[in-house]
Amino acid sequence: MNEGKEGRAMEEALRYFREAVDAKKCSHCGCFHGLLKAIDINFPESDRPEVFNRLVKTGRERLSDVRYDCFGCEICYPPAVLNTLEEGGVIHVVEADSCLSEKPEIREGYPPLAGSYKVLRYHAPVAVCTLNSDELIDPIAAKASSDIGIFGSLKTENIGIERMIQNILANPNIRFLIVCGEDSRKAVGHLSGQSLLALSQNGMDILSGQIIGALGKRPVLKNISREAVDHFRRNVAVIDLIGCSNMEEIVDKARACAELNPMPGEPFSGERIIKPLKGYIPRKMTPDPAGYFIVYVDRIRRVLSLEHYLNDGVLDVVIEGEKASELYFPAIERGLVSLLDHACYVGQELARAEHALLTGEPYTQDAAPEQELLPSMPVDDCSANCGCKRNTL
Repeated sequence: MNEGKEGRAMEEALRYFREAVDAKKCSHCGCFHGLLKAIDINFPESDRPEVFNRLVKTGRERLSDVRYDCFGCEICYPPAVLNTLEEGGVIHVVEADSCLSEKPEIREGYPPLAGSYKVLRYHAPVAVCTLNSDELIDPIAAKASSDIGIFGSLKTENIGIERMIQNILANPNIRFLIVCGEDSRKAVGHLSGQSLLALSQNGMDILSGQIIGALGKRPVLKNISREAVDHFRRNVAVIDLIGCSNMEEIVDKARACAELNPMPGEPFSGERIIKPLKGYIPRKMTPDPAGYFIVYVDRIRRVLSLEHYLNDGVLDVVIEGEKASELYFPAIERGLVSLLDHACYVGQELARAEHALLTGEPYTQDAAPEQELLPSMPVDDCSANCGCKRNTL
């Protein structure tokens, strides 16, 4: 590399380095701690300009204990220093763990509860709630600055708010919640946005769980503690942009919030989170003593047909109807199904058959659940009354 390129790279690296040294938030950031470590490893003191050494000394004097691995800044100065020096041919970086900000961080177990959201990064201080405006989610993902850590929709003024608070409390880095998009009055009248603002401002009634001042249909929180709500109110500022769908305004507000430079809040670990059970399909299922079913889609007459066979292969009942519910209710009432797993599977197959009847898509009755990994034969390959148990319910 020529000296001109190296000189320009050094000047640019020094500019980034000064910004990092002067930024108060960098003193607490793992990125800056990592930068100073990487400089010692990759750039010997004897090879560094005096001005560079002075910045290293000043940076060490201003270091504080690490409060966050990465703050998620739009311009992260520590990695810019190393990147510029390496690209300019000044040094060859063989070890550098100074920044995680370039890649979204996925943490196992975060957020703890499922929902309609997207995670961008763990260490950013801003969450965005788009309320009933699902159409805002993809545009925000495209325009989101590094200040935004997570965003998603909110449809209900009770369970939805409970889940949102529990997910936010799982990340102490989140200090702002921007509420934007259309509230849900036009859709179902839940007014989740207004209820969320009321909760932030007024809290909830200790005995009833009612959100004080909320106007939604049923703004009652039953699955979250008062301590969790109080912690949320103390640590997270809720920003009212209800009705706003302007991407620039939302992103600008997120940037303005992050510039206030809050530190991570006090972690909250007192809320009970129910861990989901992993679903499974049993390798062996007990045949229903009441018999089995074959489902047909009669496209000519536009009806569904549910045939019930005794376990010796004798057809004893045929039920017809245009909707799945018109078939499974009579089957239950007549005692044609006696096992819960069998009943669930009959409902699943009838729903598939109804969909095929409405859309014209082909329908083939599935094999029993425990046989999903085995080759199956379409029911159309059998005669209508052969009584075989291939692909039967």
